[in-house]
Amino acid sequence: MKVKGFAICLNNEDYSVSLELHKIYPVVALYDNDPEGYIRVIDESGEDYIFPADWFESVSLGTKLEAKIMDSVPA
Repeated sequence: MKVKGFAICLNNEDYSVSLELHKIYPVVALYDNDPEGYIRVIDESGEDYIFPADWFESVSLGTKLEAKIMDSVPA
């Protein structure tokens, strides 16, 4: 799974085990059959799942920091 960016979690309603508020998550591409209005992130389980896109805000971390984080994301 290729990380295409990062997003901060602003809502984890009913998913407090899977998502931590205000944590930055890696974003991966949606699957062809994923519903519109969702985002696919690598959650606390280490797997990628879809959540409502309005629960997240895209963030830019800068090239150096993003490269360091990408090195630690499971492939």
